[in-house]
Amino acid sequence: MSYIVDFVNVSSVGLESSPVVEALAGLRANEARYFRNKYDHVFTVSPVSDAPDVLEWVSHILSEERDIVIASRPLEVTSFEVEGIRMAYVFYESGLSINVMYGIEDGQKRAVGFKLADGMEVPEELASRFKFARQKSKLAGVIRGSYFVIKGEY
Repeated sequence: MSYIVDFVNVSSVGLESSPVVEALAGLRANEARYFRNKYDHVFTVSPVSDAPDVLEWVSHILSEERDIVIASRPLEVTSFEVEGIRMAYVFYESGLSINVMYGIEDGQKRAVGFKLADGMEVPEELASRFKFARQKSKLAGVIRGSYFVIKGEY
């Protein structure tokens, strides 16, 4: 069942099994606020079992581009298009959020972003490959993030 993420009244619905549940809920709400403010898009997530193709697409890009396999259990996904950009998110039990920004037209920006919820350790599969910058969020505390540019076609 899909869930509209409320960034005013932050809820941990769907994320309860995470050891950093409140921080992950704040991170998810932070993303919802960004897309509402920038694109007037309602950020709606679903359990992975309702949209396995989103997880498969993100996992395929990670594997092909950087030989990365995420060890944590995926909890929720979303996929949508705004202003010619396909966006996909996967929220993991560990507190990791991965997003793919994929410009539909050739020459547009294409990248994979990683965000770590406050209180989680950098996952082993990412620790030696990426440096994480910090940003503060009223909804999510301290978010650490990194990214890489997608070179292939997906």
